[in-house]
Amino acid sequence: MGWDPVLKFGSTMKFRSRYPISFAAPALVLYGVFFILPSLGGIIYAFTDWSSYSDEVNFVGLKNFVKIFTPGEHYLGYFSNTFLFTIITIIIKTVVGLALALLLNEGVKKFVNLYRVMIYVPVVLPMLVVGLMFRSILNPATGLFNTFLRAIGLDVIAMSWLVDPHIALYSIMFVDSWKGVGYIMVILLAGLQTIPKDYYEAAKVDGANGWWRFWFITLPLLMPALSIVTVLNMLYGLRIFDIIYATTNGGPGYATEVLQTGIFKAFSQGQYGLGTALSSILFVILLIAGYGVIRLLEPKPVQQ
Repeated sequence: MGWDPVLKFGSTMKFRSRYPISFAAPALVLYGVFFILPSLGGIIYAFTDWSSYSDEVNFVGLKNFVKIFTPGEHYLGYFSNTFLFTIITIIIKTVVGLALALLLNEGVKKFVNLYRVMIYVPVVLPMLVVGLMFRSILNPATGLFNTFLRAIGLDVIAMSWLVDPHIALYSIMFVDSWKGVGYIMVILLAGLQTIPKDYYEAAKVDGANGWWRFWFITLPLLMPALSIVTVLNMLYGLRIFDIIYATTNGGPGYATEVLQTGIFKAFSQGQYGLGTALSSILFVILLIAGYGVIRLLEPKPVQQ
């Protein structure tokens, strides 16, 4: 039988179609073993009384979830603090980051690279270091911030920034925004630099002022970058832990407790079933919130 080019081509195509699958299979197996199975196991343990106080693990149904959502318990405060932290930090970082990106892209003409580095420096600092640093700066008695306010005669503004339960969480929001705004600025600045200058020149010829150029050119064309920073900020805010642990450790009382600190303390106290239930709820929240934000901010098809 002679050489058949059609048969040869067909066998080559079949080999090529199996080629990526053969390479992906080990990764899929490892992903299933080290991620899917532990996740399913965690969901199962969320319905048990697994703890360090007993060698027995008993099925308790929805007892852990009922305890978490009982109004008298402090766990509901974890959810409200987490959502409040996420929403406010998204707004602060996005607004300030966009303002800085616009300023560096158009307003500042000299030492632009120097300003970029200065704004971005806090991003590379370890979160634990930032937390300990601001824990000292915001100390109500000896902190640098209150000392400065008293020195210029603004004693009335000097507060117990990390001690007062009414303002402690907002103080942490400020610290977190100070650290993360540079990262958001870089993403938005990259998005601004992809917008063609011809659009702005044509708008100027048509008599559009700065606000109209921003509203009808900059903002629509910057939506992909804004979508990215919104999703990143949201996922980060819902999983916030280190800055709170370093500054207040969830205190005073439960004023700054969030879901991640609640999970950490539940596992630290040996309440593994309860901690697993909290982490399962957080996992579901992350999935729903991430998918919802992506669908909300994705580009809409243009109607002809």
